Amino acid sequence: MDSLVKKYNMPDKHGHFEEFGGKYVPETLIPALDELEQEYLKSKKDRNFQKEFFNLLKHYGGRPTPLYLAKNISEELGFNVWLKREDLNHTGAHKINNALGQILLAHRMGKKRIIAETGAGQHGVATAAAAAKFGLECIVYMGEEDIERQKLNVFKINLMGAKVIPVTSGSKTLKDATNEAIRDWVTNVEDTFYIIGSSVGPHPYPMLVRDFQSVIGTETKKQFKDITNNELPDRLVACVGGGSNALGLFYPFIDDDVKIVGVEAAGKGIDTTQHAATLTKGEFGVLHGAASMLLQSTDGQIALPYSLSAGLDYPGIGPEHSYLQKTKRVEYSSATDNEALEAFKWLSEKEGIIPALETAHAVAYLKNKNNNIKKNEHVILNLSGRGDKDINTIAKELGIELWIE
Repeated sequence: MDSLVKKYNMPDKHGHFEEFGGKYVPETLIPALDELEQEYLKSKKDRNFQKEFFNLLKHYGGRPTPLYLAKNISEELGFNVWLKREDLNHTGAHKINNALGQILLAHRMGKKRIIAETGAGQHGVATAAAAAKFGLECIVYMGEEDIERQKLNVFKINLMGAKVIPVTSGSKTLKDATNEAIRDWVTNVEDTFYIIGSSVGPHPYPMLVRDFQSVIGTETKKQFKDITNNELPDRLVACVGGGSNALGLFYPFIDDDVKIVGVEAAGKGIDTTQHAATLTKGEFGVLHGAASMLLQSTDGQIALPYSLSAGLDYPGIGPEHSYLQKTKRVEYSSATDNEALEAFKWLSEKEGIIPALETAHAVAYLKNKNNNIKKNEHVILNLSGRGDKDINTIAKELGIELWIE
């Protein structure tokens, strides 16, 4: 693999992945970001911090999660599909890994108030759970459109004592929720810790979110070797919105001879305006404090993204993904709403595992005739979350009445 970066060591000390990344924020936030970076770098070397983090992951989060050979779909497809079961984490997705890491940082820094943004609600639920455990006030910003799509998660967030603030501006989805969270942080920077849910935002967030999530790939590498006696799988696959679940799986394999594939949301199709395929159709720009690839209009305004999946409905992407695409280390594909729906039903029926709608986009890649997966390959797919939260959306799309009087 000529494109492999030997001893991958990104971002640089300024938080850049070449032209991507950085800190494009109001001056009032620079001291807070610098303090966060310093505390995070100290925590990486602090044995007590690391011990507490991994104890929380194990005893509260439920790690390690299984690496499961999905035999039924493997037989149908002609290659080996391994599912990294992040859906079995406490709160139902990979998001708890990062939420626990950042809540420990907040605790270390003496912050009493937690804010977060959420799209599908999984990060909101994980943050609410972590804040409840540590007895901290928690505010979650969520677009009005996403609140309608994710009522179950909104109820869970409220149940754990956090407050959901509806965002009614713009497209009323994740982008706008992030805007409001940043506004809150600028106003309340002294006592507030902003737990960003994906590998986006200003430095050091893309780095620290990736690092907290990399427990996924580290576990996977060991589990695969222990189960198969093979050093490495042939291919890794994960869905990509902001990109934290994907980087969590990919990062420990970056220097290895393994094909890596991220799957974006193609919505109604990448040849329409209704999609969220940022790397496939985006251009260079700055959003939410970082330079990356973005969906933009012809006059440079942020375009409205679209996906049936609330967690992939975002016009940007983590700067590290933009870099990994540029260097050709990771290949990026996409799946439409219809392909994801079919994959959602297929995995549920074949394996008895109901995936999150976000994850279903990655599952759809397995059935894509152009994926060039060879017979008997070992493919590891990050099953990033479970689909309980999407049942209302799926039922509506399939024309099924859920509740009958």
